Amino acid sequence: MKRISIYDSTLRDGAQAQGISYSVEDKVRIVEKLDALGVHYIEAGNPGSNPKDLEFFERVRGMKLKHAKLIAFGATRKIGIKAEDDGNVRSILAAGTDAVAIFGKSWDYQVTDILRTKLDENLRMIGDTVRHLKQQGKEVVYDAEHFFDGFKANPDYALATLKAAAEAGADCLCLCDTNGGTFPDVIFDITKKVAAQFRTPIGIHCHNDCEMAVANSVMAVQAGATQVQGTINGIGERCGNANLCAIIPDLQLKLGFECIPPQNMATLTTVARAVSDIANMPHNEKAAYVGADAFAHKGGMHVAAVLTHPVSYEHIDPDLVGNSRRTLMSEVAGRSTLLARIQAVDPKIGKDSPETKKIIDRLKQLEHEGYHFEAAEQSFELVVRKMLGKYTPFFELVEFKVMVNEPSVNSMNSSAMIKIRVGDDTEITAAEGDGPVNALDKAVRKALERFYPAIGEIRLTDYKVRVLDSKEASAAKVRVLIESTDQREHWTTIGVSTDIIDASWQALVDSIEYKLVKDQEAGRG
Repeated sequence: MKRISIYDSTLRDGAQAQGISYSVEDKVRIVEKLDALGVHYIEAGNPGSNPKDLEFFERVRGMKLKHAKLIAFGATRKIGIKAEDDGNVRSILAAGTDAVAIFGKSWDYQVTDILRTKLDENLRMIGDTVRHLKQQGKEVVYDAEHFFDGFKANPDYALATLKAAAEAGADCLCLCDTNGGTFPDVIFDITKKVAAQFRTPIGIHCHNDCEMAVANSVMAVQAGATQVQGTINGIGERCGNANLCAIIPDLQLKLGFECIPPQNMATLTTVARAVSDIANMPHNEKAAYVGADAFAHKGGMHVAAVLTHPVSYEHIDPDLVGNSRRTLMSEVAGRSTLLARIQAVDPKIGKDSPETKKIIDRLKQLEHEGYHFEAAEQSFELVVRKMLGKYTPFFELVEFKVMVNEPSVNSMNSSAMIKIRVGDDTEITAAEGDGPVNALDKAVRKALERFYPAIGEIRLTDYKVRVLDSKEASAAKVRVLIESTDQREHWTTIGVSTDIIDASWQALVDSIEYKLVKDQEAGRG
């Protein structure tokens, strides 16, 4: 099995995506996740660009990694100076990583019009920088920025920039589709020509501006590239980078290349979700392989077929990437879909059991009221448990009060008081929050944690509100969806009411109770 080197840039290129700002602690957590997945290189940042990256490299100095090498990233030396005198080059070396990545210009237009220097000087900048870093004992990846645009404009010069890096001792020549505008057939042809001319290993770095970054990366590998650069979930500037969560299984499961240790493939979905959580961004549920919808089935005949013959509508077994099949709950779903969810709670229930009809009728009633269980399967599971007598309440609400305080103090503009009963015990507590729902969430957790410490593991990752009948104005019914995680599992719960606080409370309670039910069944409660 041919080995492909996976080079992850989630912490550097991924950090350039709009809305993402990693803390040092965030970056450390992502490094741990990527190393456990089995990637070969982790491009951890540009130590010459900001103090946060400098702090990070100090933090991870001496960090014991099982699979990955950390990489410090930066540019070639500046015009007209020695590499050893360049401040950015010095910062790269000061990071203390065994491997480094250097980018340089390979498009003559970029050299003359952007850098505003001579073509020969750019070649010297590349060679001098790579040579100096090699003399310091570093493994060097050379990123040929704008390579494909450069090759199309002036192939001789683009190849000359690679030659300058190779002759200086570069360990990998990475071809960058920096603007993301090149098509797969062109990527294949150019990469094949380059691979035929150089003994140095060839890499590929694609951006997704034409929605082709994954296809381009795969075509480059088929043309001879042995290193693939990308990010988890494809995050990155503009339209993003090549998505490693698709590339890795594409290459390994479909084409027979080894990208990560085979036993680690089943952790791919968990890693993808963890990175979304750490980056504080919604996970793309439509993502291939690692999205919740990747193996989700709704139509009745469709579901019946996939339950009997999975290959009929699934291109791989979802277990291979740590994902799972979902049969979506809906009033239009077939009986077999619903039966599969019911039997997950009580396997003895059959298709023609009276309980099945009662649950289906209840589902239709609730969806008519505005509930949307396709998006909140865990709330539906609780409905099934209650109707089958497989549920015992963990607590009882006596009352709660929520107040909005203006002006806010330190972003805390709301407070909540709650009174709950657990068995014979009554607990009264209060909390402040950034909005009434946040205050209510904090208050109920505070009240329940002494009875159920595992509640402290729950983190709300998303909160969505939809007005269902806007023509009713302030009396409109609203649907609230809350996404939660305990780092082992992600789940979504729902509430519907004309009162947004009441709808939020319903979804919060379901989130907590689902967690407690699962922990109880797993022997963690």
